[in-house]
Amino acid sequence: MKRRSFIKTSAATAAGAIAAPYILPSGRLFAQTGSRSAEHVVLVMFAGGVRHQESVGMRYLDDAQVNEPYPGNIMYNMLTGAPPEMKIVYGTGEGGISPIPALPSFVNNSLQAQGTLFQEMQAFSSGHFGGLNSILQGISAESQGLKQRPINPTIFEYIRRHGGYGATDVWFVGNGIDGSVPLLNYSGHPDYGIKYGANFFAPNVTFNQQSQTYLGNSKIYHPENELNPMYKLKAFLDNTFANYGGSLDALGNTEEEKQNIKTFMNLMYEKVENGTLNLPPVSDSGDAYTIGFASEVMTYFKPAFMTVNLSGVDVCHSNFSDYVRAMHRADHAVGHLWEVIQNDPNLAGNTSIICIPECGRNDEPNSIQDENLWRAYDHSDANSLRIWSLMAGPGILSNHVVGSFDAPVGQVSDAMLTVADILGIAGSIPTNLLADNTQSLLYLMNNPG
Repeated sequence: MKRRSFIKTSAATAAGAIAAPYILPSGRLFAQTGSRSAEHVVLVMFAGGVRHQESVGMRYLDDAQVNEPYPGNIMYNMLTGAPPEMKIVYGTGEGGISPIPALPSFVNNSLQAQGTLFQEMQAFSSGHFGGLNSILQGISAESQGLKQRPINPTIFEYIRRHGGYGATDVWFVGNGIDGSVPLLNYSGHPDYGIKYGANFFAPNVTFNQQSQTYLGNSKIYHPENELNPMYKLKAFLDNTFANYGGSLDALGNTEEEKQNIKTFMNLMYEKVENGTLNLPPVSDSGDAYTIGFASEVMTYFKPAFMTVNLSGVDVCHSNFSDYVRAMHRADHAVGHLWEVIQNDPNLAGNTSIICIPECGRNDEPNSIQDENLWRAYDHSDANSLRIWSLMAGPGILSNHVVGSFDAPVGQVSDAMLTVADILGIAGSIPTNLLADNTQSLLYLMNNPG
């Protein structure tokens, strides 16, 4: 089936930091063009370079560190499979000897059992930024430079322009403001751009210790007697928003949305101070902290679309033991987010989730060894183009596997079109802005051949 025909068919058949860096204009500009299979979609970029062997391959230490067989599933909230029996280093406690128990909703009922696993797919890029661009734009991102806005429109812009959603209906919960990630919430495309972008929220910046010092109690400084703390606040804000390229000048939400965001942020400060933030049970990682705030965004705003970026596994460049621990914690965090959604009466049964890495890791290790004398892995070869995807929600087949390690099905750009398909706008996306052979995973779920 040609891509243009597929998009039309699938659309018809698929049943900021501080406050928020960008507060964008709302208003329904276009009617939706297709049928939605869910009212809400969460896209988890299970990112940082996730090696296929230790994740969906469930090889654990096989093929990576030892000659003896030490397989096992360290992501048992998401994937179906028995955990490792020996050489346990991925959990909590000294040396990681205590695995985190499966969350109640996932005991004998993994996310894979609830949905569809694409066992092997292809990435376009072995780099983080290129991979994230491929997920969010549905393109190969070959000409995409670092510290550069996306060239083509992002899923945020497609949803807002063609779905008619307001600013607080679309969120990007990031893991920081360093590098290029905060630039991904809208593109420089002349037909889309900031007025259709997502609210970007970096909780580990907004609610770090320095931010708490200056902003946590919403103190009003006296302009004559307390100039020094005012200047410190200004310096903090200037530094915080240094990578946003002056886009704060484009603020333009409705007054109601502005007040809603302000109320939300004040509530978050209270929850952080009182220790009542909706964090995963084990929250000793940055990814867990990010997921905790993502859970709060989902239950407070109930957005049509939210993406959350995880990156803890990037430690694999220098420490393999920490890498498998980060993967185990990220699995725990994703499980918590799905439990939060299922326990919210307005989200349960009406929300879909898609999890996908932006790239994999190399087949051969580098020369860096960790405390267990295990070698680390970078990402630059063909093995780093091996990825997978997992999705669940309304209309998604349960306990279903598509493709195999010998017969990959799907590519990284499919994630963007899948989100659009679920929300009923896939038919509005210009086909010339998509990578060749991009198809919705909903279509591939039923037509894997």
